[in-house]
Amino acid sequence: MMDNLRTAANGPVLKIVLALIILTFLLTGVTGYLSNENGSYAAKVNGQAISRVQLEQAFLQEKNTLQERLGDQFSALLSDEQKIRQIRRQSLDRLINSTLIEQYANKLNLSASDEQVAAGIRNLPFLQTDGKFDNKKYQDYLDSLARSNISPDIFAEQVRKDLINRQLMQALLGSEIALPAEIKQEVKLALQERTVRFATLELKSIEAKQTVTDEELKNYYDANSKHFTVPEKVKISYLKMDAADELKNITVSDADIEKYYKNNLAKYTKLEQKKYSFIQLDSDVAAKSVLDELNKGADFSQLASEKSTDKFSAQKGGDLGWMEDRAMPDELKSVNLTKKGQLSDVVKLANGYAIFRLDDIKPEVIEPLADVRSEIEKIVKQEKAVDAFYALQRKVSDAAANDNESLAAAEKAAGYKAITTDWFDRTHIPADINFSQVVETIFSGNLIDDKGTTGTNSDVISVEGDRAFIIRVDEFKPESVQPFEQAKNEVTELVKRQKAEKQLQVESEKLLASLKEGKGEQALKTAGIQFGQPTIIKRLEETNQASDVAFSLPHPKDGKVEYGLAQDELGNAVLVELDKVTPGSISDEQVKQYMDGYQYQTGNIMLESLMLNLRDEADIKYGQME
Repeated sequence: MMDNLRTAANGPVLKIVLALIILTFLLTGVTGYLSNENGSYAAKVNGQAISRVQLEQAFLQEKNTLQERLGDQFSALLSDEQKIRQIRRQSLDRLINSTLIEQYANKLNLSASDEQVAAGIRNLPFLQTDGKFDNKKYQDYLDSLARSNISPDIFAEQVRKDLINRQLMQALLGSEIALPAEIKQEVKLALQERTVRFATLELKSIEAKQTVTDEELKNYYDANSKHFTVPEKVKISYLKMDAADELKNITVSDADIEKYYKNNLAKYTKLEQKKYSFIQLDSDVAAKSVLDELNKGADFSQLASEKSTDKFSAQKGGDLGWMEDRAMPDELKSVNLTKKGQLSDVVKLANGYAIFRLDDIKPEVIEPLADVRSEIEKIVKQEKAVDAFYALQRKVSDAAANDNESLAAAEKAAGYKAITTDWFDRTHIPADINFSQVVETIFSGNLIDDKGTTGTNSDVISVEGDRAFIIRVDEFKPESVQPFEQAKNEVTELVKRQKAEKQLQVESEKLLASLKEGKGEQALKTAGIQFGQPTIIKRLEETNQASDVAFSLPHPKDGKVEYGLAQDELGNAVLVELDKVTPGSISDEQVKQYMDGYQYQTGNIMLESLMLNLRDEADIKYGQME
């Protein structure tokens, strides 16, 4: 990376600007993170290796993101090995997707140069003040990233990939542009309004009038007996371990806080920063002439503005801003300026000559322990609670395994009694144990077999929220079919409803036919229903079947209304009367907004489809994930 920059335009200018923006990106580059770690890899994508180092970095970044979002609940992830493996696999999948996109972008000759990356970072809104790049905000942001073990290199690469993805999105959208006229027509249809009236013929009222015979009920039961089963049921005993309970008992001493502070001092240290200016010239002679003027007392900023060939820094009197030693290019390090106002000799550059000046120094600053004490106390307390939680799990698990005939030994190890439930089935799980892992262990694990309960204790079952369980099934009832007499009431309701639905369909279709023939008034009166007040409905705001039918009806003509038939969520028949259609209206500005939204949505869909195709066609080999 440094060799490439040395041959780039403006030599050290580019390096120094990037130093302000990317810091160690200049010194180490991303290649260090792409090493194959002595041949081991997490995956290979079309022959390109994703190293275990990369995976660990992505995995750590994902965990840090989750910790910030979940707060105290994050500890739940640490106790759930399945979720941790899932996060690791998701991290690897993202790296694979990123690699595939990178490879595809290379085929399209898409790229983002270091200058574009620097400009992209400078244009990030959260790093600006009054619309201009704020280097202090950037330095503070890098410090926050460092606390999450995210290096400036990785941040810069994320920006680079985002820039390339934008180019790719634009390339994909190039062939999928909707014309304004098409958008306008679509939006006008979407914004169309219809004035309707509804009349409802209730299923319940018809169902209440139905009569059934025992023969009908028995025939229905015999034909559908498999639907009247009683699910398998269990009674269980369980021990619940909760990290929150451990947290309540944890105390943190001053020594604990001080130890953490000392071991993690780098997190609370802002390194020394130096502020530099420079003047770049085309020749050694010109540079020596300017240096001579400076040594005689000439104004550095004025000379930089007038004579520096680097226009970017010349506009600011040669100012290069603040930087840490780790971010400095080799040329700047080599002059070893140590005092404010000190000038360098003429320095040979790849594309010219330069004179540097050290303008100011900010000493290293270490946040006092007093300022971060509460933060550290919280971290240490959480770490201790998790350790205690794991220790309790191991202790109880060992006891349950050594005495597998009951939970007595596990109860003694835990220090409290197990909880015993009443009968329950898969669809009525007690709230305290209603976790998929627990349910799976009870009904699909080794605690039940074809003879009933196995009389063994489960392994530790970790679930979200930093909780864990050990369970045993005390009693078991297998699935069975309800006798007819027990199911009779349910069968009666089903048969009545079935007969009512058939009658409702016939009556509602007759009513619709009468309405279309102009004989609806008397038919509605006979049915005991009438249309309600006119209602204006909008296509985008309605999601029920009656509104769908209303929007499917043809436009009323010659003052005549249109009729349709729908069904609501209760099974009632809904007659629809369409009185009026009002076209939607849209301004040219709204057309532009809709076009932008259309293109964004279309681009995302196409990008997702591209990703699926790339994965289908790719040669992906998985290596060591841990």
